[in-house]
Amino acid sequence: MTEVSSLTGRLLVAAPALTDPNFDRAVVLLLDHDEEGSLGVILNRPTPVGVGDILASWAGLTGEPDVVFQGGPVSLDSALGVAVIPGDEGPLGWRRVHGAIGLVDLETPPELLGSALGSLRIFAGYAGWGPGQLEGELNEGAWYVVESEPGDVSSPCPERLWRAVLRRQRSELAMIATYPDDPSLN
Repeated sequence: MTEVSSLTGRLLVAAPALTDPNFDRAVVLLLDHDEEGSLGVILNRPTPVGVGDILASWAGLTGEPDVVFQGGPVSLDSALGVAVIPGDEGPLGWRRVHGAIGLVDLETPPELLGSALGSLRIFAGYAGWGPGQLEGELNEGAWYVVESEPGDVSSPCPERLWRAVLRRQRSELAMIATYPDDPSLN
């Protein structure tokens, strides 16, 4: 398998035909992708749970909506912090994933990171694929792979992210943004 790690930092956008309810109209940021598998978080699944309800010390540092997002169907009892930090150097407690996007060590005191954060989202759980599993789904046409932008992590309207990401593509993918929620109603 060649160039497997090249998908790290990119977005997986669910194709309309993807029938798994966990990923219906999902936009997944891939945090890691190599020969051992893939791991990402769903960027457009806000929950009704406030960040302050589970991680009070981080609540003042997250953007709107100030809620926990469901990162995926795996390990819903664990939390991941994804932050955008502008500039070349990130602070202690932050690991660059791609460009300005990185992972926050939520065990780090928030005051060490607070002034450096451009945006922060907290995710419960993650989306994961075993070796070759994601490649199989890509070959089946379940996902579109597109470039991420730092603003995707902190979109103030996550429920519109699927359409927004597709709409900005300079290809036939832009047309898919108009795909109806229920095509049987056409």
